[in-house]
Amino acid sequence: MTFSGNFPEQPVSHPLSSAQPVAQNADTSLQITDDLPQLLEILPPEIRQHLEHHPQRDSLVEVVLDLGRRPEARFPGVAEYLSETLVSRNDLDYCVERVGMFSGDNRAGIERTLHRISAIRNRSGEIVGLTCRVGRAVFGTIGMIRDLVETGKSILMLGRPGVGKTTALREVARILADELGKRVVIIDTSNEIAGDGDIPHPAIGRARRMQVARPELQHQVMIEAVENHMPEVIVIDEIGTELEAMAARTIAERGVQLVGTAHGNRIENLMKNPTLSDLVGGIQSVTLGDEEARRRGSQKSVLERKAPPTFDIAIEMLERQKWNVHENVSETVDSLLRGKQPNPQVRSVDETGRVVTAYEHPQATPPNSRQVPFSGTPLTSGFSGRGALSSGGWRASGQMAPLPSRLDEWNAKPLSEPTSPERQQFDQLLNDSFANSLVEADLFNAPPSTGPNGEDLPLHIYPYGIGRHQLEQVIQTLNLPIVLTKDIDSADAVLALRSHLKNHSKLRLLAKNRQLPIHAVKSNSMPQMVRSLRRMLHMEDLGVEEPVDLTLLYSDGDDDEIEALEEARLAVEQIVIPKGQPVELLPRSAKVRKMQHELVEHYRLKSASFGEEPNRRLRIYPA
Repeated sequence: MTFSGNFPEQPVSHPLSSAQPVAQNADTSLQITDDLPQLLEILPPEIRQHLEHHPQRDSLVEVVLDLGRRPEARFPGVAEYLSETLVSRNDLDYCVERVGMFSGDNRAGIERTLHRISAIRNRSGEIVGLTCRVGRAVFGTIGMIRDLVETGKSILMLGRPGVGKTTALREVARILADELGKRVVIIDTSNEIAGDGDIPHPAIGRARRMQVARPELQHQVMIEAVENHMPEVIVIDEIGTELEAMAARTIAERGVQLVGTAHGNRIENLMKNPTLSDLVGGIQSVTLGDEEARRRGSQKSVLERKAPPTFDIAIEMLERQKWNVHENVSETVDSLLRGKQPNPQVRSVDETGRVVTAYEHPQATPPNSRQVPFSGTPLTSGFSGRGALSSGGWRASGQMAPLPSRLDEWNAKPLSEPTSPERQQFDQLLNDSFANSLVEADLFNAPPSTGPNGEDLPLHIYPYGIGRHQLEQVIQTLNLPIVLTKDIDSADAVLALRSHLKNHSKLRLLAKNRQLPIHAVKSNSMPQMVRSLRRMLHMEDLGVEEPVDLTLLYSDGDDDEIEALEEARLAVEQIVIPKGQPVELLPRSAKVRKMQHELVEHYRLKSASFGEEPNRRLRIYPA
């Protein structure tokens, strides 16, 4: 039976002689062939008759028969019972007699079809359940990645079970053998790619198929295929053991193109899987020298890729019609190990059957962080995190919503000493601050058009001994025209930690020979970094007071941190600086007090903690 239809739509039943692709683009048209009558013939008569007249028969996914339960048919997104009669052992025996032999992985098939029958056994080895899955050959599924298939590079497909990996693999084998004229050998461990029986299904075209006697021998058959049959392409389904991953590497090193699948939604899943991590190059821990660790601004023990990846290209099959393409697996793995999000291609098919290619922008902040500006830089669309925008969320429309619960609690809670008029005024200012929307963009956030020495922007900075991740966060949040580089020859300036700079004459000599200015940072704190970067861009000459971007200071962005930083900011701007009076803040945890100290340092003021836990608090002094 053959169906045809446009890629994103459910196929509609047609007679075999009248099957016509609907889409005008040949690369994205579908032609679906199944052998559903052969599968229905192995089912007991009562169940078969019900399915033969079922209105959704053409979209049937699988039939489940469990001993002592009602038979169940599963369709896309829904399941229903086929009969009120419970499945008996005679029903199971009826099905088993009409299928092929069950292999070591408890799978069987119907000769010259793509259907798969999987068995569930009890402790004594008797079959007590069957899953009869419909196999369909879908022609045209790889229109989204045909250009990658034609490059000759090895391709790994990732995705959850049922997303269509084997179907795409079968079509790739046919395209390579029939249309590109290559010698293709399929390692068909469970006869799922080319069907059951000695004669392979026509859906694989001219590709040859090698069957595997037992699943644990798949790696041996992979090597045998290369040594005996001189293939140009090896196609493997479900690489799942360390031996199979090693065999795949051996084949790739012999110059043979590999096309395979593995379970796992994304590359990160493979990297964390010690059995399959070798497919993407393997991960190892290395210890850096003191010099290299300072240059990178990282810890001495870091994770790095062990070897070149077995597969050049990785495809994450998130949905049937939406795939993420990593055209350079080595770059993707290296980026992930350095804590950066990759930027893969996102390929999908629109309503007209056309392939749409876009890029998935990497997150500008770690996934557990929040970007909520209180004053200064507006929230950019590239930022995302735990507090994602939502219509009913506290950060709706990208601005801070009032937090009446904590504020009302402060105002209602009686203090040990009478509340002074200044404290009441301060609390009112705090309430007003949370209720107001974001302040207007200030002049200070308009970056200059040229660097400090007249060079074109962005300014390339070589950091030394400074936390690179923190620097990148400052640059991204403040939208500064600065790019960090690891090559001193391409740098416009050097930014170094003052304590390291004193004992590193080689760096000073290199900068002198290249006529690079060196800017020293007193500490690795956020305010010091912000001040140094703005000074390098001559942004302090505009005569405007630096705005305080609180997103640089807090770590998790929870309510307590946000309120504490806003409280400290208002205390400085409304009382300490204009009135010259010290201010005592509310008791906070040690972590939050450290953030408040950094904020006060930004204003070039002094602060001190006093009191005993849990009532230890901050006191801010005027200059």
